[in-house]
Amino acid sequence: MRKLELDFAEAGVDALLVQTLPNIRYLTGFTGSNAGCLVTADGQTTLFTDPRYTVQASEEFAGGETRIITKHRMMALAAVEHLSRRRGVRIGYDPAATSVAELRQMEAKLPKGAKLVTVEGVVEKQRQVKDDTEIALIRESVKVNSAAFDATVRKIKPGLRESDIAAELEYQQRKKGASGPSFETIVASGPRTALPHAHPTDARIGPDILLLIDMGASRGGYASDMTRMLHLGRPSAKVRGWYEAVLEAQLAALDSIRAGVTAGSVDRAAREMLKAKGFGELFTHSTGHGLGLEIHEMPGIRAKDKTKLRPGMAITVEPGIYIAGEGGIRIEDTVVVTQNGCDILTPTTKEFVSL
Repeated sequence: MRKLELDFAEAGVDALLVQTLPNIRYLTGFTGSNAGCLVTADGQTTLFTDPRYTVQASEEFAGGETRIITKHRMMALAAVEHLSRRRGVRIGYDPAATSVAELRQMEAKLPKGAKLVTVEGVVEKQRQVKDDTEIALIRESVKVNSAAFDATVRKIKPGLRESDIAAELEYQQRKKGASGPSFETIVASGPRTALPHAHPTDARIGPDILLLIDMGASRGGYASDMTRMLHLGRPSAKVRGWYEAVLEAQLAALDSIRAGVTAGSVDRAAREMLKAKGFGELFTHSTGHGLGLEIHEMPGIRAKDKTKLRPGMAITVEPGIYIAGEGGIRIEDTVVVTQNGCDILTPTTKEFVSL
């Protein structure tokens, strides 16, 4: 069980409701699919779940109280009712994790003089910096992901469908030790590589075609993320030029990473390189994102993010260019920020592989 890094007095609360499952898992270790969590200023943590998880909660959550809720209702409401004996209690909640309907139900259950107080992103901010155990799990996830990629690449040939390749990648992830993909696998071929988040289709890949694979594995609850480009046959000089430009942008972004720089400055390093190569307007998304228990976490590696990078932050670096009707290129690694640079976890070659 982790201690919540929150100054309750400064936040003006006596307790904090934690409603999202990744945050609950982070604080308590509980991995069930239905739970709520209440952390109080005196350091007590209470986990709320339903009878399906009685045994699991006893095995995974130590150091706090577990309450099994037998009635069909939201766990946050059970937590508010748990505090109903305390007059004047101030309960923190995150509006990003609370629907309007949930908020109204909680307000109706508040004891006299109690109030709900907005407290945003406390656990998410704490999760940005990974401890050694978390980094080890991300590293394992990365290795599994790359091993699945390597095993699949050997089987790719003209005539396969994009969906065939995606299915093989996910099969290999599980075979290598992942619990599954950390997001829906992206496989795009030919002009469809210009779609940053293309869904695999039944389109069959030809003998002379560009192929984009964006994939991530989940291992021990932690995610990885990688994008690589392949080409069936010999790529043209134009396509090779695209690839070299994106690779230089990615290397520039990686070189800019170190403790103390802002997330926005990493995005700027990639963007300026692509602009210098004449592709600036074709880079249409952020340079990366944090990852861990979720595939997208803080910080965002984007222009306006002023978060200062800290050692232990796990992020992706994934610049790309997209030319409608022709194709696109993206290159992505998972890295961990260090004091003087970054540790690139992804072992897969960044050579433009021709099959």
